[in-house]
Parts: sequence; structure tokens; C-alpha cells
Amino acid sequence: MCCRGDLGGCLGLWPGWTSCSWCWLLYFFLFYGRISGYSLPLPLQEEFMLRQTWWKILCVLLLAYTVIAGFLGAVPAKPIVNETIRNLYFHVAMWMAMMVFLSVSVVYAILYLRKPNHAYDVYSLEYAKVGIVFGTLGIITGSEWAGFTWGAFWSNDPKQLGAVIAMLIYYAYLVFRNGIPDIDKRARLGAVYNIFAFAMLFPTIWILPRMVESLHPGGMGGNPAFNDLDPRMAMVWVCGAIPGWTLLGVWIATLRIRLALLTEKKYSNS
Repeated sequence: MCCRGDLGGCLGLWPGWTSCSWCWLLYFFLFYGRISGYSLPLPLQEEFMLRQTWWKILCVLLLAYTVIAGFLGAVPAKPIVNETIRNLYFHVAMWMAMMVFLSVSVVYAILYLRKPNHAYDVYSLEYAKVGIVFGTLGIITGSEWAGFTWGAFWSNDPKQLGAVIAMLIYYAYLVFRNGIPDIDKRARLGAVYNIFAFAMLFPTIWILPRMVESLHPGGMGGNPAFNDLDPRMAMVWVCGAIPGWTLLGVWIATLRIRLALLTEKKYSNS
């Protein structure tokens, strides 16, 4: 539910840069960099990442900056949205973070299909769970925003319906996995389903809602989105909200991955 993909046009600050570019930079940090521990085996990578403290401190600082600016910072007086424009720091940034997590999840799913490694399956599952949480929070914050700007919390807008369909597909992914008792079969079929679910994100959230009349920015209803976003808000959104929420999700995912691997190690040794 991004206002627009082009940060150059949306923010007017960095021509040529897009919101997806920022997401993929964060993805590179998460998946390939592993904070200089990329040469370690997967379980050791997660332990190495958890032992680092600087990125956790950065996460806390960025979120504190986002929350303080979100509630106390100056915002432009725009018609209709008024003070609700502050939700940009939460609703849109959470959806950007969701795309990062689901992208990481599907990459690990592909890696598992290429080279079956149970750690890949754990990574894929936990990042998908975090992505689902952030996607659900995006729907809730978006519905709240709609209640004040569209006159109703739920109006069956194509963007709302597409977002719910996308999340239901991912919820079905969790149910589907839990219905398969065999571990290897569960991982293999879950990886295939994960790829399908990720592919469905684009038509349900990014393509179809832009092809029909919609109250949401980016639709064909003439909503201009935030193509003249105040530079002060742009700075908080790009430099604080998006990386802050993304790092929080990474923190949650790394804790859950380590717990899952330690639990399985305990049962395998008992």
C-alpha cells in the first residue's frame, strides 16, 4: 500500500531512486551481508548476527525517531488527510518492510528447492511469519487511515480487497504447512507454495488495484498520492521509518530462527 513506487517523483529528493531500491538495499544487508558473517554456516550466521549490538541500537534509535516525529513532528496541512498523513510513517513503512521479509522468505524457499537444507526452510518460514505480521499491521493501520479520510474503515476498495486476499494466501501457507506431518515433504511443498504466494502479491497488491477505480493512491480514480510530499516527512519516512521497522522485523525473525534451531537441536540430541 505504498503511495507510489517512485521516490524521485514522490519525494523530489533523489531522482532515479525508488522505494523498491531502498527495500532491496535492506534485503542485501539482510541476506548477503549478514553483517560480515556471510561465510559462516546458516545457524552460526544467525548467532553471529544476534551477537552484534550496533544494528539493534540503530533499530531502537530509528524507531524512536519515527515515533517522536510521527506524533510531534511538523506535517503539512493537506486537505482531506490533514493530521492523518502521519500514518505514512507506520502504514506505508510497514508494507515496505513486509515486502523485504517476504522477498527474503521466497529466496530461502528457492534455495531450499535447489539444495535441501533444513535451515533454509526455517529461515523461509520465520521470515514469512514476520512478513505476515507486518502485512496484517499494514491492513489495520490502512483501515484506520481510511476511516478518517474515506469516511469508512472498510469500503471494499480494490486495494483493501487485494491486500486481504494476499494475506489470506499467506495465512493459508501456514495452515498448509501445519497439515503435513512429514518434515521433508512439508519443507518441499511449503517452499513451492511460498513461491506461489509471493507471485500472487504483485497482481493482488501492486497491479490490479492500479487498473481500476480506487480511492487509494495509485488507482485510476485520480488520487495524486503524495507526489508533493514535504521533504521533512520524506526524510523521516525514508531514513527512519522504513529501515527502522525493517530492522525490528529482522530482530524478531533472528530470535525466532535461533529458537527454532536450538529447539530442533535439543530434540535431535535427546
